[in-house]
Amino acid sequence: MKNLLLALRSLGKRGQHNILKIASLSIGMAVGLLLIAKVWFEQSYDDFYPDSERVWQVYEFAEVDGELMEYPGTSGAVAIGMREFFPEVEASTRRRSMSDRIIQMTDDNRKRLSAVIYFADSCYFDVLPRPMLMGDAKEILARPAYALVSHSMAEAIGGDVVGKTFTFDGHEDYAITIGGIFEDYPENSSIEPDIFLSMETFPEFYYDTRGDYIGNDGFRTFLKLREHTSIDAIEARTEAFVDKYLPQDLLQRLGADMHYTYHRVDKAHSEDPDVQRSVAMLGLIAFALLFTAMMNYILIVVSSIVNRTREIAVRKTYGASEGDILRIVFSEAAVHIVISLFVALGILFACREIVYDLVGVTLPALLLTGGAAIGLVCLVILLITGIIPGTILARIPVAAAFRNIRESKRLWKLALLFIQFTAASFLVIMLLFTSLQYNRMVDDDPGYDYKDLVFCEFNQVADSTHRSAALAELRRLPEVASVTYGIHFPKEGYFSGNPVHLPGEENYIFTTADLSYAGIDYLDTYGIKLIAGRNFNPALPEDEEVLVSRSFVEQLKLTAGWTDDVVGKSICVAAHDDNGKAQTICGIYEDFRISPLNQDNYDRKGSVLYYSSYPFGRLMIRFTNLTPSALQKAESVLSTIAPDKDIQLYSYADEFLTDYDATRKFRDAVLIGGAVTLAIVFIGLVGYTMDEVNRRSKEMAIRKINGATIKDVMRLFLTDVLRMALPAVVIGCLVAYIVLREWLQQYAEKVALSWYYFAAGGVAVLLVVLGVAAYNVYEAATENPVRSLKSE
Repeated sequence: MKNLLLALRSLGKRGQHNILKIASLSIGMAVGLLLIAKVWFEQSYDDFYPDSERVWQVYEFAEVDGELMEYPGTSGAVAIGMREFFPEVEASTRRRSMSDRIIQMTDDNRKRLSAVIYFADSCYFDVLPRPMLMGDAKEILARPAYALVSHSMAEAIGGDVVGKTFTFDGHEDYAITIGGIFEDYPENSSIEPDIFLSMETFPEFYYDTRGDYIGNDGFRTFLKLREHTSIDAIEARTEAFVDKYLPQDLLQRLGADMHYTYHRVDKAHSEDPDVQRSVAMLGLIAFALLFTAMMNYILIVVSSIVNRTREIAVRKTYGASEGDILRIVFSEAAVHIVISLFVALGILFACREIVYDLVGVTLPALLLTGGAAIGLVCLVILLITGIIPGTILARIPVAAAFRNIRESKRLWKLALLFIQFTAASFLVIMLLFTSLQYNRMVDDDPGYDYKDLVFCEFNQVADSTHRSAALAELRRLPEVASVTYGIHFPKEGYFSGNPVHLPGEENYIFTTADLSYAGIDYLDTYGIKLIAGRNFNPALPEDEEVLVSRSFVEQLKLTAGWTDDVVGKSICVAAHDDNGKAQTICGIYEDFRISPLNQDNYDRKGSVLYYSSYPFGRLMIRFTNLTPSALQKAESVLSTIAPDKDIQLYSYADEFLTDYDATRKFRDAVLIGGAVTLAIVFIGLVGYTMDEVNRRSKEMAIRKINGATIKDVMRLFLTDVLRMALPAVVIGCLVAYIVLREWLQQYAEKVALSWYYFAAGGVAVLLVVLGVAAYNVYEAATENPVRSLKSE
């Protein structure tokens, strides 16, 4: 306690630079601990479920067309089949996303709310339970047309919601009854549902695929094992399950080898390769930042040794041991770290909105989940910043003060600065390439034009006659260039992958991306070029004709051996070939990107598109020039057609950028980490140069008296800095190259790791370092040498 009081009283003491120490530690800890908490948070996903160690999610693992693919979904019947086949399974369940929907209450106020919705089995809460605030989950989810809502959704609706009903756009004649309320999911949940619909309701909205074992694999399947059983037993007999339940003749036709893998529910998120890359990168940035802050703290302490030699010598003269000195310094470090921690937390709370945008998690949730990790990191910082400087100071001999010995500890300082320069150059290079990769994605030409494109959910207009009327009215607007509808939304990836075979043949030759159905103006609205053949003939029924992409044609020629023009020839695509019905290729369109660059499901074997005269899916409008007044006119047309709906049009360009939010946030994290690290490095560099100038002032004076110019004196100091900074920057660039090579694996298309970018980043760091050092040396170099010699 005595040492702590001494440390508090010495906060304002001249010569110890305590304010500088606390400032550099505070900004370093603010960002470093935030990133550590984010890393810890990513490891905690779905760990709130009781018995989570016994709950496993089933993934499909297949080899199709020679490619290995693991997918976190399964077909609808897998959950039931595995419960029957494996005695180790105590219970199994499944859920299916309905995507975001607008619900409309059927009471007097007719309130409309956006909701995240899932279909769930009656036993879903037996496997993945949440506390129920009202109602029996098992009973409610067993009843068709019944739902559970979250507490937040219940409050948004009006509080007392049990027994109330709601409908969906396009299904106004089918009312869903709210049967119960569940507690909101925490932020470390892989899903954030507002509503669970009973799985018995599924056939009212989609084709019933709950009994399929192959295809339609949008279901998420979960197994809860019996106590004292292992997933190894299930893995050992999975092949037998595949042989019994999956139709082998269909697998043979597909040329696919199906299997299943299992991921513990509380480990599935953290085991995702993209998550692991992101976590490793954030952890590395946090380490570089915190390590730099610690090294800078030690550097400042070492630089102030000359000012403290008399104090240490006097304490030793009066009987203080090395242990006593170590405890004094350790207490000072403890006080500094506690103050720095509070300042860091104050910074984070003051910037909590920025924090949320950066990491996608609220600050309280981060601190609650990562509190233990933050405490452990603070303890490590205390040990390093307390023991190393304490040991150095404790070993100062008593004679150092009374003989006026001035130990520079220059090697210590250079080593610490070397580490800081390495970290700074690493983060600068990381920032450069993350910015380049982000710009590469947002500036990339996806093969279609989305500049003046807007969209909305067309199902909000219930009646198909009204939808057709809306299309006609919109086309009459002079500001509108084209209007269409369709299921496929390029930024979201393709609707499904479907196998292709030739008419009269059973075996499939390859799998292609099925873009499903669209309107006649689909290609024109997106600005996709038709390179051969013609567009659909709207007089023909569905599935008579098909448009195919350039890559599809190339794959078709490769697998079917066709060498001449494919337009006019027939193919069969699963889901469109009822009773072996073939479709005629009427035209070929240019390839365009059918998924974001940060997803690896971009099918390079082409795509197919079918015509439907029935307007549904999404409404897409291309303007000649997208202006607020043009947008308002289009929304006015829609509100006139559907006056009971609040239909809003959304900019495709704005939504396009949201696909790359994760990369943007990572870039911003590197930017903030790099800026803070550079600030800390500059503080350390300023302290080092000032200390060196003071230590070598007599030397400079003598050199100037003997004819040395200001340039000569500055060259003397800057050469020393450059000798230390240059290898540090090279090492930082090499480490950044290794890390970036791994990080870029998550992108389908990536920026090249060209050497000149590394050279430019390294040179930039060196110029800044030399500039800061030169600025501090210049004043001393221009000082009158007589004044320096007098002070000596």
